[in-house]
Amino acid sequence: MNLLAFDTGTEVMSVAVARTEQGQVRLWQHNATGGAKASTDLIPAVLDLLLQAGLRLDQLDAICFGCGPGSFTGLRTACSVAQGLAFGANVPVLPVDSLLALAEEARFTALNGQSTAVVTALLDARMDELYAATYAWNVDGQWTEQQASALVRPENLTRPHAANGKDNAPWLMAGNVFTVYGERVAAGDAAASTAMHFPALPTAMAMLRLAPQLMAAGKTVAAKDALPSYIRDKVAKTTAERMAEKVASLVATGI
Repeated sequence: MNLLAFDTGTEVMSVAVARTEQGQVRLWQHNATGGAKASTDLIPAVLDLLLQAGLRLDQLDAICFGCGPGSFTGLRTACSVAQGLAFGANVPVLPVDSLLALAEEARFTALNGQSTAVVTALLDARMDELYAATYAWNVDGQWTEQQASALVRPENLTRPHAANGKDNAPWLMAGNVFTVYGERVAAGDAAASTAMHFPALPTAMAMLRLAPQLMAAGKTVAAKDALPSYIRDKVAKTTAERMAEKVASLVATGI
């Protein structure tokens, strides 16, 4: 397949293109600073990679974008660019869960050759919370979701029990949260002491690896139906919420 993928939901903008010629897959990728810069740098980066690959937009089988969770501005940037490019070229859009892409990047990098694994993907959601989801990598080379994307406190992370009762697969906790939250990550789960911690972010290359499974499952949508997945419905606490927390903190300390 010929695919374009990009993610701008974190501090890194990741773009990649896959082109299949005579049964051989060739890959091009570009990583750069994300955040606010992604809104101006994404389209030039996409066009440059397509030029290197010798592909037109209308030759793509799908345009994949990291749909979240992540930075609100970054998710809107990725979604709007995916929609705009797909509309003009009449190409389907493949929204890819950013936490699943993170899990795939960690598996490919840290667990290469492992036949089974459980990965808890973690992204800093600010406001003392994490975006978290857990996936199992199966012997058939497929991902299954064990715990859906949710907002959690660092110390409230736990490993869900496998549906088949087998919890002996290696557990990897991956993401960009370990420097920020340190030992608070999964402090409430005794099993966390045996989990490997691996710094990782969702990447466009991971999305390209995920695309065949997702497309076979019918996950592509028309450009008009592509939407970000925010998880959190607001980016900041209200004044009343901040005041309530401050009062609660004072009461707890006896002041």
